[in-house]
Order: sequence, then C-alpha cells, then structure tokens
Amino acid sequence: MTCENGFVQVVVLADTHAPRRWRVCPPRVAEHLRVADLILHAGDVCTAAVLAELADYAPVTAVLGNNDGPDVAEWGAPRIAELALDGLSVAMVHDSGAAVGRLTRLRRRFPSADLVVFGHSHIPLDESAPGLRIFNPGSPTDRRRQPHGTLGLLQIADGRLITAAIVPVT
Repeated sequence: MTCENGFVQVVVLADTHAPRRWRVCPPRVAEHLRVADLILHAGDVCTAAVLAELADYAPVTAVLGNNDGPDVAEWGAPRIAELALDGLSVAMVHDSGAAVGRLTRLRRRFPSADLVVFGHSHIPLDESAPGLRIFNPGSPTDRRRQPHGTLGLLQIADGRLITAAIVPVT
C-alpha cells in the first residue's frame, strides 16, 4: 500500500472512549483523518459506531481494548493485530503492560515486529531500541493527566518508518 506521495500516511488513535468522550469525531482529529491512507485504533473504542465513522475517512484496523464490548469484536477487532505496511512489520495490542521492561517484553511478544502500537495508558510514548520502535498515541479525547489530547501520525515507505509524531489535538 504505497500511495501517490510515495509513503503511507497512517493516523494512530487509541482510547477514544465513546460515547462518553467521543460523541462525534473532533474537528482537529478529522483534519488528520482526511489525509490518512490508513487508520490504526489501539483499542478502547467502546462502540463500533466510532469504527464505522472512522472508516468513512480511510480503511481501519483496530484491536480490542479492555472497555470494548461485543459490538467492537463483531466489527472485526481482534485482541492482537499483525500487519505489513508497505513492508514494515507492525503489531498492535491495547495493553502493553507495565512501563518497566516494556521494550524487552514487547520484543519477546512480537519478535518479527519493527513497530508495536499500543494504547491503554492514555500516555503518549515514542520509544526505540535496536530493531524495535514502540508507539502509544495517547488519547485524543481523554487526556487524563496529560496536557493535551493527542493522536499519532506515521509515514511509512519501503519497509521503513520515515516519520513518527505525536500531535496535540486539544
């Protein structure tokens, strides 16, 4: 999936917590979705209606979070997703476990992944170790103790992660 501009533009979301926190797509989130080639949602969508709304912008891959109900599973969200994005091996899970030892634990769990996307903590994170990058976009709607609601933007080309950014949207 390489697009006209030479890379795949991915918007990464997690922990949208609809309908309590996400009634409709926030305008600053929609700005990014309009140019997305793919949307990854790392769980706690809470209702499949959000996934349907996101799919109006671009194809969606989502995983189940601890607050997701049967309708999200029926939509097609598994507990773990593993996919290749323009040659980059990506794994996605909602809860990556404790912060201590996270990189090592995710490397063991997903030995062939170049990038692991996760959510659950609502704390944005972009961290690397040799051969592995882990990425949590935070939450666009439930920032908890963070200064801003956030989402993630990835650009992928030729099996490489060209850019990764955590972007404030509130």
